[in-house]
Amino acid sequence: MKVLFLTPWYPSKKDEMSGLFVRKHVEAVRAQGVEVRVIFAESWRETGRQWKALRREGWIPDVVQLNVIQKQGLLALWLKKRYGIPYVIVEHWSGYLPENGMFKRLSAIKKRIYRRIAAQAEQVLCVSQRLQQAMQDCGIRAQQWGLIDNVVDGFFFEKVESKKTKVESKKTKVESRKTLLHVSCFDERAKNVKGLLRAAKMLSEKRQDWKLVLVGTGADYEDVRAFADTLDIPEGLLEWTGELTPREVAEKMHEVDAFVLSSRYETYSVVLAEAAAAGLPILSTPVGIAEGVADLIVPQEIAQNKPGTFAEFMEAICFQPSEVRSQESARFKAETIGKKLVDIYDSCLHRDI
Repeated sequence: MKVLFLTPWYPSKKDEMSGLFVRKHVEAVRAQGVEVRVIFAESWRETGRQWKALRREGWIPDVVQLNVIQKQGLLALWLKKRYGIPYVIVEHWSGYLPENGMFKRLSAIKKRIYRRIAAQAEQVLCVSQRLQQAMQDCGIRAQQWGLIDNVVDGFFFEKVESKKTKVESKKTKVESRKTLLHVSCFDERAKNVKGLLRAAKMLSEKRQDWKLVLVGTGADYEDVRAFADTLDIPEGLLEWTGELTPREVAEKMHEVDAFVLSSRYETYSVVLAEAAAAGLPILSTPVGIAEGVADLIVPQEIAQNKPGTFAEFMEAICFQPSEVRSQESARFKAETIGKKLVDIYDSCLHRDI
C-alpha cells in the first residue's frame, strides 16, 4: 500500500517541533510496512510543485491522509476526482474550538471549501471528541467520523525504577515532599499557567511539603516567570527547568508524584497522553483527551476564577493517592495507532467511491 500524507505542519530545520505529531503518525504507518510519502508545504504553489515531482517519479498513492483541512485539501479533493484516490482527514486544528474562534473568522468562501473537503473524505478523524463536536458546531459534515490518538514515544511507558529510587534516596526525611509536574509551551491564552500559579500560591499558604516543577518555554515564558515573582511563593516550591527533550520529560515524569494541566483549551494535549503512559495520577481541566485519562477533572470556572478550590484539587492529587488510579494505556503506542490507521486505509480501498 502507498499512502500520501499532506500537511502544512511538519518538523523542519526552521522548527523541529512543528507537526511532530504528524511525523509520528508517518513513522507508525511506515512501521506497518506501508510506503509513505509526505508533502509538507505551507502554500498551494509548493504543494503543487512537490506533487508534480512525485508524478515525474511515476509515484501515485493508493490513499491520501490529509492532516488539517487547509490548502492541501484541494489536492486531496482533486486526486479523488481525477484518479479515484480516496482520502481521510486527521484533524488537529484548534481553530474550530469556540475559545479559539479562528474558523468562524474565515471568509464565507473558505468555510465552504473546508466543508466540501470534509464532506468528500471517506472519514474525518479527530484527535478528541471535543474537537469533533466543535467541528460539527462549525457546520462541518462527514460521511463518517472517528477518533485517533497521537503517538507517545515508547520511553514514556518505561518504568525507570532505578532512577526514581536513586532520586528518592537523596531526600532526607525533612526534605521529602510530593512533586507536581506541569509541561507546556507557555502560551498563556491557551495554557493558563498563571491560573496554576495562583493555585500554587494558595496551596503554599496551607502547606509546603510539595513542589511544582514547570517544564517548557515559549512566547509568554518570561511574562509568566515575572508574574510568579509577584506572588511571593516560598522559595523551593517552584522549579523552572526550561525546555527539555522528550526523553528528559519522560525521566521527569518517572520521578514525580502527579501531573497537572490547567489549560483553557486543547484539541488533544500530548502531555496528558505522555503522563498517562508514564502511569501518573493526572489533574486536568476538561480539555482534549482529559476525560479519557485524567483522575481529577477541574471545571474551567474553578481553574480560571477559583484558585483556592483548584489548590484543593492539587492537594488531593498529591496527598490522597487512594482516590486516584494509575494510568497506563496501550492506546497511545505507535503500534496500536499505526495498525488503526492502516485498517482505516484498507476500509477506504474496499469501499465503493
